[in-house]
Amino acid sequence: CLLIYGVTRFLIHRLTLTDHRPAALHTILSGGLAVSASAASSSSSSSSPFDVVWDVAYPHQGKDVTKRIVIRVHPEWAPLGAARFRELAEKNFYKGTRFFRVVPNFVAQIGIHGNPDVSKQWRDNKIQDDPAVPNISNKRGTVTFAKSGENTRTTQIFINFSDNGNLDSMGFPPFGEVVEGMDAVDAINQEYGESPQQGMIQEQGSRYLKTKFPKLTYVKTTSISTSLLSEEGSPASGKDEDDL
Repeated sequence: CLLIYGVTRFLIHRLTLTDHRPAALHTILSGGLAVSASAASSSSSSSSPFDVVWDVAYPHQGKDVTKRIVIRVHPEWAPLGAARFRELAEKNFYKGTRFFRVVPNFVAQIGIHGNPDVSKQWRDNKIQDDPAVPNISNKRGTVTFAKSGENTRTTQIFINFSDNGNLDSMGFPPFGEVVEGMDAVDAINQEYGESPQQGMIQEQGSRYLKTKFPKLTYVKTTSISTSLLSEEGSPASGKDEDDL
């Protein structure tokens, strides 16, 4: 269900604005004004849908509890966003990252790397906005880049828990959708809400999150499914451990 108007406007504000910490520490997304060469190359090499597979760990449910989330990326929905997500998937970026912001009935947000040095490398590597596509909406299960203003998308994404169509006209075009494991999305730990501070994650990485928020849900392994890819190549895959 949709949130009431006032609450929704507040949450959208949190998606688009930074806090009042120094700029190097608090950007909701980090970034450059153009797609990087590798992302552009990926975009041009394939306009076909492809799947990114995450095996996700749920410490709040038990040490060995894992579930699978499969994200199908549709380049025609948001070409630049899809290219960036593929670039990140190929670099195994999301392996070990945690869902640090989870708002019930709204979104689960992820995408600050557990290694501060890696986060810093991406902070100024922004991509330009994609235009909205008719009939493509932030429905339940769609996946979208977060941002801090125009042309500021970098690595942070969110999965919509609910139909959040009010985001469509505000510069948040979805680039993919969960095609398997929406139950796993619903199981993401919500107990910490918005308590983790993005500036501290950027500065200290997983060390901060493991100490202060040890039961955050995190991506344990990642891979790209080749079954939907038009080009040849082996999938990127992460180690089967939380080493960040």
